[in-house]
Amino acid sequence: MSDWLHNLPIVWMALLVFGLTALATAAIYLVVMALSGGDRAHSFKAVSPGMLPPLAVLFALFVVFAASQVWTDNEKAGSVVDREATALRSVVILARAAFPGEFETRLRGLIRSYVGDAVAQEWPMMAQGTATLNVIPYSLAEALQLTLALTPSSQGQKIAQHEITTALENALDARRQRIIISHSEVNWVKWSCLCLLAACSLIAIAMVHSDNPLASAITLGLFGIGVARPCYWFSLTTDHLQGNSRSVPTRCCK
Repeated sequence: MSDWLHNLPIVWMALLVFGLTALATAAIYLVVMALSGGDRAHSFKAVSPGMLPPLAVLFALFVVFAASQVWTDNEKAGSVVDREATALRSVVILARAAFPGEFETRLRGLIRSYVGDAVAQEWPMMAQGTATLNVIPYSLAEALQLTLALTPSSQGQKIAQHEITTALENALDARRQRIIISHSEVNWVKWSCLCLLAACSLIAIAMVHSDNPLASAITLGLFGIGVARPCYWFSLTTDHLQGNSRSVPTRCCK
């Protein structure tokens, strides 16, 4: 989905999607009505109304098929963001409890630096689908090296060192997962199939009611609204992670 569409306010996005659907529906209505005169009227009326339910069912099934991907990805996105935030928060708490002083201060600074870089650089790149896994975040790598270089003086500190290391590894893994999810979207093939099914249904409705312009307009309008609603919802939710972008800094940098 284009970045400019995602950057639109919700109201303008709704107006755009519903407006384009209304224009396409009106165009189909006008073309069918213009072609339904003369000898074509009988041919148009020969189109069986019995084909409308199967078309509507196919359209609904395809909407559910596409929506299941969006629901799954959104659920995964929220889960990995929460896991990353929890892991980073655990690092800060454990460092404060077991290693107060210079180590805690340095580690907290590295975590803040990582969160700041993620919000300022990674999240915008994820929204654009350009984030990659080629580079390990310097702040987390430095935090991991700093933790491994510790010399624990008690059994409690040994356990804390192990837990901090595990939490940092969990944060790195969660980051990898959220970047992978950010590349998932409803691709152009699914959008094309969805639009094609909708167009076929609208054309069939217009042909079946070609002898009654008012009934045709009302039916097309109602079905057009039904088509625009899932298209608007997909446009609103395709950008899976952008809505969760404040979870990490909110929970880790208080």
